[in-house]
Amino acid sequence: MEVREQQTKMANNFGKLLRDKFGKGPQAIHVTISPPYVLIYLSGFVSATEQVLLEQEQELTVKTTREYVMKSLEPEILGQIKGITDLDIQQIYYDWNLANQTGCIVGVSSEKPEQTDDYPGKQDVHKEISWVSEQAEKAPAHVDSHMVSSRAIIVIREGILVPIEKQLISFGFDENLRVAKRQLEGELLLNNTHFAEIFKTEVQDVFVDWDFARDDSVIAFILKPNKK
Repeated sequence: MEVREQQTKMANNFGKLLRDKFGKGPQAIHVTISPPYVLIYLSGFVSATEQVLLEQEQELTVKTTREYVMKSLEPEILGQIKGITDLDIQQIYYDWNLANQTGCIVGVSSEKPEQTDDYPGKQDVHKEISWVSEQAEKAPAHVDSHMVSSRAIIVIREGILVPIEKQLISFGFDENLRVAKRQLEGELLLNNTHFAEIFKTEVQDVFVDWDFARDDSVIAFILKPNKK
């Protein structure tokens, strides 16, 4: 099966999976397969119940509920990706932009990237990511990134947790910490104007998630296409 066929099949399967679990599927799903990464970008994704909660300013409730639902879906997500692409995904990351009704799921396999990815502005992106990280917690021990398509860049940070965060995780407050960090870092990333200058195009969406056990994080930038 060619990559384009895999992407189409995965989009269809994930649409059904999310519709079954949330009662409403996304209006559109765009899948990018670029080993070792699989990026799934969702738009028009807010259920009727969630919309009521958002209108009552219960965004935190929606985000927290989605954390638990997505956690329960992880085995099925891994199985779907493996069955379609044969990629053995090791970690799943996901985040939402409820104001835009969008979301992003990133799967990372243990494979090495097929080629060195030195896209324009890469080192500037890493510097800006380190600065943003330092405002929220601390500068990461290591930063890497890959342009998986003309409209999507994935950034990987390692070594970002501070001692108080590790203590909270050991006490079982990892999901609460995740929601709080999403709010803080998400705003820092969305309000940062330097990324648009580096990418030379507008940033349409930014998503961020963590694997606390591995002390790493994935950030996904979705870029607007350049006007011709």
